[in-house]
Amino acid sequence: PFWLRAVPACSLAVNPPTCRRLVDMARVKAYELRSQTSKELLKELDEMKAELATLRVAKVSGGAASKLAKIKVVRKAIARILTVYNQKQ
Repeated sequence: PFWLRAVPACSLAVNPPTCRRLVDMARVKAYELRSQTSKELLKELDEMKAELATLRVAKVSGGAASKLAKIKVVRKAIARILTVYNQKQ
């Protein structure tokens, strides 16, 4: 299953959905973003960029594997937000 690649540090044999939830916390759906206003999108974009900055600091300081895997999810979330924001323009 795909969650085996996402979070190698979790005890996947015990509870795989819980480990997957760690990575999916930042996942945003495009249809949810389309219902938001431009100001809300920009606010969420700032939050995601701040989270990405903290994850990058954790990566440099030797953070957990779940944080390293979350970097990719947050980057894709930022791309989704920017895509929906630019579609509204």
